[in-house]
Amino acid sequence: MEKIKVLIADDVMILRQGLKAVLELDEGLQVVALAENGKEAFEKCKVFGPDVVMMDMRMPDYDGAYGIRAIKEQCPEVKVLVLTTFDDEETIEKALSGGADGYILKEMEDEKVIASVKSVYAGISVFGGGVYRTMRKRMEEGGSTAKQERAEEETGLTVRELDVVKLVAQGYDNKEIAANLYLAEGTVRNQISRILEKLELKDRTQLAVYAVKHGLDE
Repeated sequence: MEKIKVLIADDVMILRQGLKAVLELDEGLQVVALAENGKEAFEKCKVFGPDVVMMDMRMPDYDGAYGIRAIKEQCPEVKVLVLTTFDDEETIEKALSGGADGYILKEMEDEKVIASVKSVYAGISVFGGGVYRTMRKRMEEGGSTAKQERAEEETGLTVRELDVVKLVAQGYDNKEIAANLYLAEGTVRNQISRILEKLELKDRTQLAVYAVKHGLDE
């Protein structure tokens, strides 16, 4: 039986090695190369000819968005499955607009990661639960409302980040925000840190005050 050839791109060596070990537990998969950023993934695609590239999104120098675009432009037959910790709307849009064939999260169980690789190889687009809910919500809303668009423009925050701000202002803690938005608690912490940086605020108390002042708590 011919094996599905996989290339793994992640900037953390232990994660690359760990994912390689997980995938090769399945007799139908073979990891042919490892890369530490999007550019290296693209260059190794041309050398090793993988069937599927597993791509992290946030990597130094050349991120996953760069890698996806380069691979899809030069090696369109290669499937790209994003495997990352981030499921915010901005990151998802970058991946899908570049041509990603699937988007799953690192918190997914090993057997589901293996199944996702096989599905993408077979031409089936795969999206993790939280990613699917983000996409569905966006579709149901038919895009941002006028209020959301104004808020995005004025604050520089994404729709998902504005959702987090609203819940912070309403007194929710990280665990409760994660449950409400179908996110991992670590993802919520990362998003709040990024929001504070964007708005040049010191802590979540200042963020809550900011939200009320600018009508972002409704």
